[in-house]
Amino acid sequence: MKLGRRNFLKLAGAAAAGAAATACSAAPPAQAPSSAPGTSLPPSTSATPPSGPPDWAALREKVSLLLPGDSGYDNAKRVFNPAFDDLKPAAIAKCAKPEDVQAAVEAAARRVPIAARGGGHSYAGYSVPDGGLMIDLGGMSSVDVQGDRVVIGAGAKLKDVYAILGGAGRCLPAGSCPSVGIAGLTLGGGIGVLARKYGLTCDHLVSAQVVTADGVLRTASADSEPELFWALRGGGGGNFGVVTSFTFRTDPSPSVVSVFSLNFPAGSANDVLAEWQRWLPEAPPELWANVVLSGGSPVGARVSGCHVGDSASLGRELDKLTGKVRGTRTVKQLDYLGAMKYFSGSESRQSFVASSRILGEVTDPAKLTSILDGRRGMDLLVDGLGGAVADIAPDATAFWHRKAIGSVQIYSRADTRNRSVATDSVAEVVTGLGLGGGYVNYIDPALPDWMTAYYGDNAARLKKVAKTYDPEKVFGFAQAVTPA
Repeated sequence: MKLGRRNFLKLAGAAAAGAAATACSAAPPAQAPSSAPGTSLPPSTSATPPSGPPDWAALREKVSLLLPGDSGYDNAKRVFNPAFDDLKPAAIAKCAKPEDVQAAVEAAARRVPIAARGGGHSYAGYSVPDGGLMIDLGGMSSVDVQGDRVVIGAGAKLKDVYAILGGAGRCLPAGSCPSVGIAGLTLGGGIGVLARKYGLTCDHLVSAQVVTADGVLRTASADSEPELFWALRGGGGGNFGVVTSFTFRTDPSPSVVSVFSLNFPAGSANDVLAEWQRWLPEAPPELWANVVLSGGSPVGARVSGCHVGDSASLGRELDKLTGKVRGTRTVKQLDYLGAMKYFSGSESRQSFVASSRILGEVTDPAKLTSILDGRRGMDLLVDGLGGAVADIAPDATAFWHRKAIGSVQIYSRADTRNRSVATDSVAEVVTGLGLGGGYVNYIDPALPDWMTAYYGDNAARLKKVAKTYDPEKVFGFAQAVTPA
């Protein structure tokens, strides 16, 4: 079964990437001199910012560089959402190795904005710095399975990660959109369809290679740069440095994953959401599910998900939901790779507006359904959390929303004709929901008090990490974590 982008979003609540990225060769790159584990980053630049634009000609001698007017420039700057096609980087550095990233950072630091681009799915277009330097990591996309570990380059996309891991009999919980980059997904946490069983993507991170603001390539792990390592697990894409590769711990891939879809009759959205909120937290962690509310009159409802196990055991769990609210049921029993492909959608670009909130506790369903009444083309996708996600303390990594029932994505189609209306409508819904929090991988420039919404009580610690590793905001952007 192949799903279009919108149907895919309804099915799986795709995890989208943030502004940052990752990349590298099949094996971990040789590490440049690094600061001692746990020590602060020494000041690397003078108090006086350098004057004038970067020397693009000099950088071009070291890195493949595209400037406006060059062949391939217009295509290289394009990201998933066409809404950002008008943004125009001053230059695009197409990096193939960590040294390329180092050269790019050193050339542009404090002269123009710098942003890394992995999958290009930043909901706010932050990976396309208007008038700045885009560090394109698409050439650093290797996936190297090494026993129970995998080293993944920052430019790798989920479709390739899944294909190679599945072929090796290994599993890494991640998102479902095939063209999302592993980098932004991981750096924002990494909610996916196997999260309740295996945890977030960032929970499997063992180490990362990172080019920091001073141009140094560092290893961030539990034993080396531990505060940076903590921040990279949920602290958001685009912050603290440019990751060039990740090393993850993997699990044996499950032999059987059963997928399902439940459709419910018109007028049952309140009952469906009420029962889903009761049912999922009580379900075994092997079960993951979302509930999708589709705007209109009346509001539509469906539940989709997967179960690490056979269809018979899945059926018994679904009976606990559909015994209270009747719906039509579709179930398929697949292998791990087949299940990941089932949730994959089209890689075609799509214009949309989106935001998010967090379902922290059981909520009156009418608060969510009433705000969608009559809003055709808008969906609320509530992706389940709990299970292994909640087994980790909120302050153990930068991902704060460990104890939530689920994340809520507000998604609306938008093109050049109705984008302003769609943006206003999404903002109205976000306000009307009455929910707090937000998922940084569904980053929203209009989200009030976004620092607290994304990071909760972890915000203060993240600011300290920024002060250590990027005190002069070399990687600053509109919603960057800035020094305390």
